[in-house]
Formats: sequence, C-alpha cells, structure tokens
Amino acid sequence: METTTSNEYKQVIGRCKELFRKKTLDYGTAWRILRLSSITDQIFIKAQRIRSIQEKGSQKVNDPIVDEFVGIINYCIIALIQISLKDDERMEIPYSELEPVYDHWAEATRGLLENKNHDYGEAWRDMRVSSMTDIILMKLFRVKQIEDNQGKTIVSEGIEANYQDMINYSVFCLIKLGYHEIEHVENRP
Repeated sequence: METTTSNEYKQVIGRCKELFRKKTLDYGTAWRILRLSSITDQIFIKAQRIRSIQEKGSQKVNDPIVDEFVGIINYCIIALIQISLKDDERMEIPYSELEPVYDHWAEATRGLLENKNHDYGEAWRDMRVSSMTDIILMKLFRVKQIEDNQGKTIVSEGIEANYQDMINYSVFCLIKLGYHEIEHVENRP
C-alpha cells in the first residue's frame, strides 16, 4: 500500500529527475569530469546557501531555496551515479543509459526512507526545515571526512548511505515547503 510520504517522495523525485533529464540534454554529462570530492563541495555550497538565507532571513540572489534542495538531490544522485560508473571512463553518456541508474538510486533511497519512516514514525514531519538543513550539512562534513580518509570507515556508514540520507532530508524539506504541490515553472534551473 502506498503511503502519503511515498507518493510525495515520488512527486518530488519525478520533478528532480525531469530537471536532470533536461540538463543532460542541454549540457551532456559534463559533470563526469568531477571527482567525488568536487561533487560533495557542490552540495556543500547549496546547503550552506540555504543555511545562510535561513539565518539572515533574506536573500539577494532571487533563486528560491527549493531550487537548492533540488540541486542537492540531483548532485547526490550524480555522486551515486559516479560511484556506480567508477570503471566507466566515458565523459559523455546518453540519458537513456543514465536513466535506469538514476531510477535505481532513487528507488533504493526511497526504500531506505520507508524503512526509517517505519522505525521513526515519520518524526521528520515535526522537524523544522532549518534543523534538516543542519543535518544535511553535518552529513556533508561526514562525507568530507570519509573522503579525506580515502573512503575508509571503522564503524560508520559509508559515503553512499550519507548521500542517500541527504537526498531524503532534502525531499523532506521540499515536501514541507510544498514543492510537490506547486506548479513548476518550466525554465527554472
């Protein structure tokens, strides 16, 4: 049986995937040049901008923070795709080949969300978007530390699990901000 959260998740990810598709058609897979640490830094920039706007209560660049959460989701999925394709040296990969990998990570991450929601009773619904932003930043610092340790951990989850958690917290934020309900402006980044 499909839950409200599962349905909202699919709506948010569907919109993120459509943006990923359009950007792939516009730019190709230029992101393939990025090392994992560079992708992590791109995610950090987006999360830090969100936090800065939340703390200041205003912004000077007119890009909505929902776009930053979408960017976090897509960059996390790009990172997971890079990990999946680490032995594939091609710079350009057609969207038709990327789509099933994108879908794999989106579904695996939704499965993780559903398992955690079962155990935690959807506690995220009572959390503040600002708290979830802080958790995303904390997970980014964890990923940076794991990257600095050449991917080795002693007892902690690996990089993939942290990217998946950042996706889920970003989806939660977008749900709380009503992103899954509002009409999408076609040419937004």
